[in-house]
Amino acid sequence: MSTVSFGRGAETAAAEYLASRGAEILCRNYAVRGAEIDIIAREGTCIIFAEVKASANESAAHGAPRERVTQAKQRRICRAALRYLQENGLGEAPVRFDVLEVTPSGVTHLKAAFEYAE
Repeated sequence: MSTVSFGRGAETAAAEYLASRGAEILCRNYAVRGAEIDIIAREGTCIIFAEVKASANESAAHGAPRERVTQAKQRRICRAALRYLQENGLGEAPVRFDVLEVTPSGVTHLKAAFEYAE
């Protein structure tokens, strides 16, 4: 399985996980110059910007997938989120930045994994 298809499969699993818990998936793979948001969802009035990180194994030697969401990555996600909010007239909506880890044992949802960063 290619890295791209593995990643897309993990994003699909994460989107299905969110939807099964009542979130409305608004967009997948939203891209602006220099940044991409894997999943954008709505939970009530809150807009969720979710980064999906996956690992094909549970080995601690490689670290948790969440550790790959660096501060630089967080800033890029935040810039893209701001653009999405502006483009869709959602500037006043509450937002949350989540990370969803997908491993062989399932999906782990880290709500409010980080805050807005410029």
